[in-house]
Amino acid sequence: MDLFDASPSRRRRPLADLLRPETLDDVIGQKALVAPGSLLRRRIAADALGSLLLYGPPGIGKTSIARAVGQMLGKEFRVLHAAGVRVSDIRKIADEARIRPVLMFVDEVHRLSSTQADDLLTICEEGTADFIGATTENPYHAIPKALISRSQVLKLEPLAIEDMEEVLRRGMARLASDGIEVEIAPEHLRLIAGRSGGDARKALTALESLAVGHGEARVRITDAMIEEVYAAAPVSFDRSGDRHYDVTSAFVKSMRGSDPDATLHWLAVLIHAGEDPRYIARRIMIHASEDVGLADNTALQTAVAAAQAVEMIGYPEAQIILAHAALHVARAPKSGSACRGIGAALAHVRNAEDLAVPLHLRDAHYAGAAKLGHVGYRFPHDDPRGWVEQSYATGVAPGQFYQSDARQAASFEKRADEYWERLTGRPVPRRF
Repeated sequence: MDLFDASPSRRRRPLADLLRPETLDDVIGQKALVAPGSLLRRRIAADALGSLLLYGPPGIGKTSIARAVGQMLGKEFRVLHAAGVRVSDIRKIADEARIRPVLMFVDEVHRLSSTQADDLLTICEEGTADFIGATTENPYHAIPKALISRSQVLKLEPLAIEDMEEVLRRGMARLASDGIEVEIAPEHLRLIAGRSGGDARKALTALESLAVGHGEARVRITDAMIEEVYAAAPVSFDRSGDRHYDVTSAFVKSMRGSDPDATLHWLAVLIHAGEDPRYIARRIMIHASEDVGLADNTALQTAVAAAQAVEMIGYPEAQIILAHAALHVARAPKSGSACRGIGAALAHVRNAEDLAVPLHLRDAHYAGAAKLGHVGYRFPHDDPRGWVEQSYATGVAPGQFYQSDARQAASFEKRADEYWERLTGRPVPRRF
């Protein structure tokens, strides 16, 4: 044994790696996935794993579950990372699988090239080896449909804060077995669990950073130590992945749902993660019309003004402007009549027979228009009421597209309904 043979054995393994579960019974969280009688358990019991895709954010146990499955099946566990894998690597494992039982695990499987995916498809289709792929990207968007159709997709969720606390307690027990006693207050334990965003690896990395290197057998965790570890810790957010779209969805749905506190929370997540303020402003503008619309026309004015302001100002002051506009949308009375109405009209135009423009509405600003029958239009401003009874779209019934969302609030739409009902003597079509 020389120096190079000896050096790997002296390398310290990360705490997260040391705590990888041996079986599904050791897995923390993912209760539906690993519960007795679950699909995964049944496949293991029948030795019919086949092809699985584990989908979820980083640090929630995809690799750990795959290793535990391999251990339970008693199969050779072969790991490939899609970023560095070659076609020859996949074929080599396939050759091995023809001799002995193999479980192939491909991390970040969405990064495979089309050629690599084709070889993997052959393995899955022929059942040469059991296969588990892990991905942080939505497989229905990022993975070839042919591979999806041959695989069972299992979605993993971020760990609950109680699960994260259990992960940390296991970590402290492991550190204690290595001679490092960690003394931590319950509120500090919960803080680390909460700030890890459901990522067990992140939590254990933070715990290890707090505990090691002090040269003492007992380490007491303080506020200052935690602040140092999290000084530059980012919010869990991927501007190109599911988390980006999920947080944006939560933000706009909170505005639509008129919850100002939730609106500010998700807005803060977007801002803290470094999201482009122009993108946030565009979302606010859309929902000022989609969800507030005719209930409060000034919401769109506020949103447009905010979009113009952030172009000139930028962070950090832009956060105040974005909050102003988002809260206007959240606190305003709601109406979906504009969004719903144009959607219904577009569907009609796409699917129904082309509607002829009535003769009296056709262009009459040229000599000879009258000879073509472009006559009969009644000018509303010539009537004292500012309105006259005439047809504007033959065959389109009142309420076919526009239905008022006016509610009890004294909104523009409510006032408009009351005005037109008094003027015409007819009820305005309403959704409710």
